[in-house]
Amino acid sequence: MYVDRATADTVDVDELALVAAQAFPLACPPSATPENITAFVRTNLSAARFVEYLTDPQRAILTANHNGRIVGYVMLIFGVADDPDIQRAVPLRPAAEVSKIYVLSDFHGTGAATALIDAALDVTAAWGVECVWLGVNQENVRAQRFYAKNGFKVAGTRTFQLGSGVENDYVMVRDRPQSEPGAGTSP
Repeated sequence: MYVDRATADTVDVDELALVAAQAFPLACPPSATPENITAFVRTNLSAARFVEYLTDPQRAILTANHNGRIVGYVMLIFGVADDPDIQRAVPLRPAAEVSKIYVLSDFHGTGAATALIDAALDVTAAWGVECVWLGVNQENVRAQRFYAKNGFKVAGTRTFQLGSGVENDYVMVRDRPQSEPGAGTSP
């Protein structure tokens, strides 16, 4: 297993979108309807959207790869959302968001998520951020444990639009990541 920084020239966006569509529902709470999950995937995780994400200079996408196929990914965004709840929860600047981190179910427990978060923290350290933040559904205890194990702490709450539904997230923050030599590039 290895982690690569994806670019519009190096990644198969159709494969990335398929992985996103398969892995995203695993992070959704039981209250999320299939219709709302489908609407979110269609709007935010399509191949066309990934092309946009990959060409946005404020974003980075890293993929976990096994035997030549993508098994997970993380998307980083330089900055903090305008949402007042997030502004309150994320006090340090500059900051970066772990916007999405998903791994296919067959690769849960294999170290893929750890490899992705480690690589993500290396990239954000190279960006020179003071903290890294993310939102995680309040019912997703497994993900919360994973993030806590990796140095993130609950700092506030936010709502998250999922299709026509609204979900409740914790905002978790980790202070300045330590940079590894040669890791990442500027956003």
